[in-house]
Amino acid sequence: MKKIPLLCLMWFVGCISLLASLARSDVVDDYLRAEIEKRHCPGLALAVIQAGKVVKLAGYGLANVEHAIPATPKTVFQIQSVTKQFVATAIMMLVEEGKVSLDAKVSDYLSGAAVSWEKITVRRLLTHTSGIKDFINEPTASLRLEVTGEEVLKETAKRPLNFQPGEKYAYSNSNYHLLAMILRKVTGMSYSDFLGERVFEPLGMSSTRLMSWSEVIPNRAAGYRWQTNQLSNGQFVAGSILAYGGGGLLSTAEDMAKWDLALRGEKLLKRATLEQMWAPTTLNDGSISNYGFGWGVGGKKPHRSVQHSGSHITGFTSYIVRFLDHDLSVIVLANAGHANPGTIAQAIAGLYVPALAPAAPRKAIEDKKE
Repeated sequence: MKKIPLLCLMWFVGCISLLASLARSDVVDDYLRAEIEKRHCPGLALAVIQAGKVVKLAGYGLANVEHAIPATPKTVFQIQSVTKQFVATAIMMLVEEGKVSLDAKVSDYLSGAAVSWEKITVRRLLTHTSGIKDFINEPTASLRLEVTGEEVLKETAKRPLNFQPGEKYAYSNSNYHLLAMILRKVTGMSYSDFLGERVFEPLGMSSTRLMSWSEVIPNRAAGYRWQTNQLSNGQFVAGSILAYGGGGLLSTAEDMAKWDLALRGEKLLKRATLEQMWAPTTLNDGSISNYGFGWGVGGKKPHRSVQHSGSHITGFTSYIVRFLDHDLSVIVLANAGHANPGTIAQAIAGLYVPALAPAAPRKAIEDKKE
């Protein structure tokens, strides 16, 4: 008989927990619907993972405005530079297997390396401390022309370094293009094929793949930009540019949740390796750069976070953030080049963990005294 009150109590607690979760979902839904309207964002998809469980997975707005197709957790978005954490993970898988060394020179793997790259290591590429110029920002670069990876390597090698390796941090897509080339040299596979075999297929990330303009991809979102007070289509960029290691993947909120859970569960990399990836970088002069291996690093205990954003003129933005001390992750994918998914993700995190809520504007506490 004593079991009955206990069961009733458990049922009551469960109901309270469910009601709280539903109430929070309503708040999240209301917030996001207001945000996409305020930001003129056609659509977005959200995933929230807390304590090892997907607690929110939803789509808002439209994946395609012209055809009025709703955005869902299965909508396929360009994730742009969030791709870098996948390339970094692939490299670290090879490091764990003894096939790549973090402190090996780029020239040990790539015969086309410039003489000025002699002191550049795999580690320097991962942390954006190589000094290599970003090929996308070069005056001779055209985002509309198809070029090969080897051509990019050749042109990049001609340019002088921006600074000596390890001297500074400077974000450069060239670093991750070279990492993808190293991966191909070591494995004989493109980074997308390697990830498909070693990551996407085992994790059931069935909608995550390399970008392609020519192929028919189910559930693909259209990209948009807000210009001169009106919505316009995202710009065309050559598929080969998007295929490089700096930002060529497509994914969904549903698949990205699987990715986050796999990292948390150490299904791909050991805990020590993940901690190495999520640590800030020490520069030559002892100063700190808040970028690890494919992840930005921020905050201090008890609010440490790792994150990365992605954006492009093709009309997409993305953001993934993991709050390490709170076991909470938020993923936002949008088909709007003008969206600010990082701000949105931070606000949503605050709805689940109040301590993570963005600070209120200073004016909010400067009320007039009557």
